[in-house]
Amino acid sequence: MLTVHVFLLVSFVVAILIAMTVLPNILLISHKKRLFDMPDKRKVHHAPVPRLGGLSFFPVILITMGMLLLVYHLMGYPSGGLKGNVSYELLALTVGSMMLFLVGLADDLIGVGYKRKFLVQIMAAAMLVISGVWIKSLDGLFGIYNVPAWFGMPFTMLIMVYVTNAINLIDGIDGLASGLCAISLVSLAVLHLVLGLNIYALLAVTTLGVIIPFWFYNVFGNAMRGRKLFMGDSGSLSLGYILSFLMIHLSTVDVNPRIPADYNMVLAFTTMLVPLLDVVRVVGHRLRNGKNPFLPDKNHIHHKLLRCGLRVRQVMVVICLLSLMFILINVCLIGSINITYILLVDIVVWLLFHAILDVIIHKKAKENMLKS
Repeated sequence: MLTVHVFLLVSFVVAILIAMTVLPNILLISHKKRLFDMPDKRKVHHAPVPRLGGLSFFPVILITMGMLLLVYHLMGYPSGGLKGNVSYELLALTVGSMMLFLVGLADDLIGVGYKRKFLVQIMAAAMLVISGVWIKSLDGLFGIYNVPAWFGMPFTMLIMVYVTNAINLIDGIDGLASGLCAISLVSLAVLHLVLGLNIYALLAVTTLGVIIPFWFYNVFGNAMRGRKLFMGDSGSLSLGYILSFLMIHLSTVDVNPRIPADYNMVLAFTTMLVPLLDVVRVVGHRLRNGKNPFLPDKNHIHHKLLRCGLRVRQVMVVICLLSLMFILINVCLIGSINITYILLVDIVVWLLFHAILDVIIHKKAKENMLKS
């Protein structure tokens, strides 16, 4: 009998191999057609870099998942090996992912206004809500448990748009968005596997397999030699949508004895806490300064770490370690305190981290003034 673990490993390897085949061709086409992300004063890179790396994400995930599920079925293994009433959910996920993939690709090629992208994100989120994937309980957050459909459905759509944009906005330096997504996908794959929701673990593992080859091109590729890739909006929107689906699905599953009651939501959203908190801080900063919250600036966490004097790869490592630290803290707190207090602990840690960064930045600025 082909075990679920072997099946997941095969899917992971197949996704890596297909992505490794596709990415060099994307590089070749991007250079031939001169489809570059050009450097400017807001961006960190200093040379033109192809921005279509994310072009591989959704198609490779779709091909790998479809191929492996078909093989699994043709080999005669029982459907119980991949649990879940998933037909409508996966159909909605596929359609929604396709919508965001296409609008992201259009933005990478010709540019799409944020209002139109926002509208497509709402439509894609609505697809999953209609399929039955929506938050029915806040698990005791602020003392709230079961919520009615009139609140839960639009709230779920809001969360999906929030997560999708969080990935898109954190994609500012090499390896950061893909690294944070990889950490989240490993966590979500393990959690779904523990709960016996194997098809969702399959989705997480397949997506992880697609990301890894891109991460190496993005982090270690040399732009001067034409070996570097950015994921672009086609990649960040696709990843954000898939991650938001997995996080919300984990938040809505029935309680399992292996995970303490009322903590599924904490576990799900802990995996992407850094970009989620960063969006709130950045948007709040823009609003306080009378700026459009949808227009980019240089106030994200990675920009602040760069101003502290760290190099790009060091910043990526620090933020990924920060994400792992939040996961470790919250896992340790589960079962000990209410999830509202866990959220408060996370916010305090986040604020302290930024307070330390602000002190370092202020000190650096004073030193630079004295030198000049």
